[in-house]
Amino acid sequence: MTTTNSPPKPAWVLAAALLLPGSGQVINGSPSRGLVFLFFIILLGFISTKVMPPHASLIGRHIGGVFVYGLSFIDAYQSARVNWEKWRYAQQHRS
Repeated sequence: MTTTNSPPKPAWVLAAALLLPGSGQVINGSPSRGLVFLFFIILLGFISTKVMPPHASLIGRHIGGVFVYGLSFIDAYQSARVNWEKWRYAQQHRS
């Protein structure tokens, strides 16, 4: 009988992704995906500051980065949840 390690719990991945963008993908085992999200957060945040009017709010001036940040933690949680459910299913149906 072999024991398999469980994947990280989705709630922990979500918490890490909320605290540090890209870290959720790293915990899920996709560090390059995390770097891509981080790169686009910085890039679109910078572009937004150049496009938005000066009287826009702080979030408004960085809306491109905020949008990608939102996508990054949703992606990290979704990947962790899929991995968790696959692991649970395999644990229930192994012989």
